[in-house]
Order: sequence, then C-alpha cells, then structure tokens
Amino acid sequence: MKTDEQLKKDVMSELAWDPSINASQVGVAVSDGVVTLTGHLDTYAQKYTIEKAVGRVEGVKAIAVEIDVKLDPGHKRSDTEIATAVESALKWHALVPDDKIHVKVEKGWITLSGEVNWDYQRQSADKAVRSLLGVVGVSNGITLKPSVTPANVANRIRDALTRHAELEAKNIKVTVSDSSVFLHGKVDSWSERAAAAGAAWEAPGISRVVNELTVGP
Repeated sequence: MKTDEQLKKDVMSELAWDPSINASQVGVAVSDGVVTLTGHLDTYAQKYTIEKAVGRVEGVKAIAVEIDVKLDPGHKRSDTEIATAVESALKWHALVPDDKIHVKVEKGWITLSGEVNWDYQRQSADKAVRSLLGVVGVSNGITLKPSVTPANVANRIRDALTRHAELEAKNIKVTVSDSSVFLHGKVDSWSERAAAAGAAWEAPGISRVVNELTVGP
C-alpha cells in the first residue's frame, strides 16, 4: 500500500507526463489516499483532463477538485458566441440525437438539458462541448427517457462487469430497483470504480446508477 507521500509523487509524475497538462499550475495534496487538487487553469478542458489523469493513478481513493478556471484573454468568448459554437458542436456529433438537447450559457458556464434514450448520448453531448473556447464549466442536466427495465438486468450487468478486463468483478455486488442500479463492494482503483459505473449505465432501461464502491487494497 502506498504512503500519502508516494501517492503524491505518483500523481505529480502523471500530471507532468501528460503533454496536454501544465503541471506547474496544479497543487496536489494527499491525505489517507484522498487527492486534493488546487490551482487556476486557463481552460475547462485542462481541468477535465487533470481529473482523468489523477484517476488513472493506482492508490487514489477519491479526488477533491478545488480548481478554478480563469480564462486566458485569448480564450474569452461572449455567451452568444459560446452558445452558437455549442449548437454547432452538438449538431455535428454523430452520437448526439438531433433536437433533443437544450443549451443555456451564462458567463461561460454551459448548462445542458433535455431527454435522451441512453447514457452514452448524454456523455457524448458533454464531451462535445467541454473543450470549446470560452467555456469555464459544464452542468449536464440531461435526463434519460424512462423505458422498461428487463427482469434479468442485474445478471446482464454482472456479466458485463466480468467481461471488462480492467475490473475485478467478483468483489462487486449489483442490485437493481426499478430503473436504478446500486453498486457495492471494493475495487482496486479510482479508474476501476468509474469503469464499473460505466458498464452499469450501458444496461437497457437504467436511468440511475448509485456508485457506492470503495477504493482500497
């Protein structure tokens, strides 16, 4: 098991390794496996990339993000310009359903709403807009259209978890109530925790995933 000092060193090394991240702008503190990130970044895309990078590091139990986005003058755009860019990005994304997403932009912060059939469509909409110039944050309020949940969906989710090479599925308990999935148990890394939730979201009829998996040895 890594000490907090070892984990901090690994996190900082991972940030320095990724060429899309300016590691000098990020402060890292670790306490009992919980990584706290601080600092000020030029773009929201960098903030998202940093969160993903830290999640890849073995030993991370949780991530607290206390990072502000303060746009470089060259990245600033009006809300009207951002809204126009968002509409175009969503229109041209093959995985985002036409005319299903509503957009609001306020002081650079994008709020997405609407209703789609699958979680991958909701995540695709988020992905399509978070790297646009001028964006300081994204709130994804897109909901999933209610549909019939198959009676054997819990078994199908367990089978999906077993198929994922990066998961140790035997320690994950899956329960389903109506259209909600509850994940319990322990996994080895933060990335495994996220992968388990992703697999659960792929099940038909699921509108909510409650991820109560803990990270530890």
